[in-house]
Amino acid sequence: MDLLVRDRAVVLGDTLVCADLHVGKGRTSNVEIPLGERDHLVDRLTALVDRYEPEEVVFAGDLLHSFDRVPSLAEDTVTALERICRDAGARPIVTPGNHDTMLDVVWDGPTEHEYVLDGVEWSRRDGADGETGPVVACHGHVEPDTAAALYVVGHDHPTITIEGQKWHCYLYGEGVYDGADVLMLPAFTKLVAGVSINRRFGTAGLNSPLVSNLDRFQPIVWDGNAEETRRFPPLGEFRNLL
Repeated sequence: MDLLVRDRAVVLGDTLVCADLHVGKGRTSNVEIPLGERDHLVDRLTALVDRYEPEEVVFAGDLLHSFDRVPSLAEDTVTALERICRDAGARPIVTPGNHDTMLDVVWDGPTEHEYVLDGVEWSRRDGADGETGPVVACHGHVEPDTAAALYVVGHDHPTITIEGQKWHCYLYGEGVYDGADVLMLPAFTKLVAGVSINRRFGTAGLNSPLVSNLDRFQPIVWDGNAEETRRFPPLGEFRNLL
C-alpha cells in the first residue's frame, strides 16, 4: 500500500484521515473580512468523501481551535462535518488533540486517543522484509502507547517553500519512531499559516515527539492544480537545494 495524499488529507485503504481543522479559528482571528471557515472545510471534506467513498473518516486531533469556549458557529460546523461523513456512509472518529479540551461540548461520536485503522496493514520501509503492521492515527502531541508500523499524525502544521512558493506539506519518515514509519499531515484548515521547515534542522525541528530528527523526513507536496504528488528526498539531503 502506498500513500494516497490529497488536499491535506490521506487515504489509506477505506479510511480518510485529516488533522488540525481548528474549527472556530475564524471567530478568533483579528480580521474584519469574513474568512469563510465553514465553507472551505465543508466543501473540501465533501469533495474528498464523494471521490474516495471511505468507510471511516478520522479527524486526527485539534478538531477545535479554542481552549476555553466554543462559538455557536463552530458547533454548527462540527455538526455539518459529522453529517457529511454519515450521509456518505462513513463512520466519523476523533482522536483528540491538545486544543480539544472542550470537545465534549460539540461531539458525542466515537473518540479514540490512538485509533487503529480498520483493515489497514502497512509494510514498513526500513528494510524489514515482508514485515507488516497496523496503522495508528493520533494527534501526535504526546508519545503513543499503541504499537504500529505507521503512525499518521498532525499537530505541527508543516509547510515548505520551494523556488519562492509556499506549500503546506506532508512529512514522511521511514523507521523514524521506534522502527515505525511516521506520516505528519499538514493542517486541513486554510486559516493557519503553518510552520516552515526550511530552516529547521535535525533534532531542533518540530514539537511532536514522533519527529525527533527532521532531517530524516521526506517532504511530500500535493499540487491540486496539476493533480500531482511531488515527493522530495529527506530534508537532510534536500535542504541545500531550497
